[in-house]
Amino acid sequence: MDNSVSAASAAHSAGPADSHLSPDLRTPLRADAFALSDEEKITGIAEHFHEIMLLLGLDLTDDSLQGTPRRVAKMYVQEWFRGLDPKHRPDVKLFDNRYGYQQMLVERDITVFSCCEHHFVPIMGKAHVAYLPGEHVVGLSKLNRVVQYYARRPQVQERLTRQIAEELKQSLRTDNVAVLIEADHLCVMSRGVNDTGSSTLTAEYGGLFKDDQALRAEFLRQIGK
Repeated sequence: MDNSVSAASAAHSAGPADSHLSPDLRTPLRADAFALSDEEKITGIAEHFHEIMLLLGLDLTDDSLQGTPRRVAKMYVQEWFRGLDPKHRPDVKLFDNRYGYQQMLVERDITVFSCCEHHFVPIMGKAHVAYLPGEHVVGLSKLNRVVQYYARRPQVQERLTRQIAEELKQSLRTDNVAVLIEADHLCVMSRGVNDTGSSTLTAEYGGLFKDDQALRAEFLRQIGK
């Protein structure tokens, strides 16, 4: 007997990207965001980045630079911003909680690599997520994949934190979810104030994590905060 349940498969066919999220949590996308294939996007981005490099005065006949426009375009489409495409949304399978585990489950120090949507420079840090199991549990790697899916797009950290929390609530079928992200923003570190010593913390608590101060404190203790 198969004890797994696909919590996301129905949502995958429900509509365009982020349609399962409330409007205030959706990443701003044009209606025709997915009209082009990945290869068409790569070709177009490479052409535009070629022009940017020329405007900066770079010599694109140099053997070190001539392949850069396409390398950047592939990085954007296939890596940095792959989370914009709903085809990469994790298919979160749940399993019957046959062992009766009822305590908080914490996945900490999940790598976050994202990109500031204001300056298109990296955001790097760690995410810590927790939930209280009910009738079902989830494969641990899926928690990481949910974080990475929403991180791999132009972002602001506040929205990223809430997107992850809302996705986990829907996928895990419980409001008892906690998400905390600590990250460094290169837009702060490498420009403007040039502050390399600060970091940004954001958190979202749902269900008992919001209402039960002792549970929230235990979560923070377990992740070392």
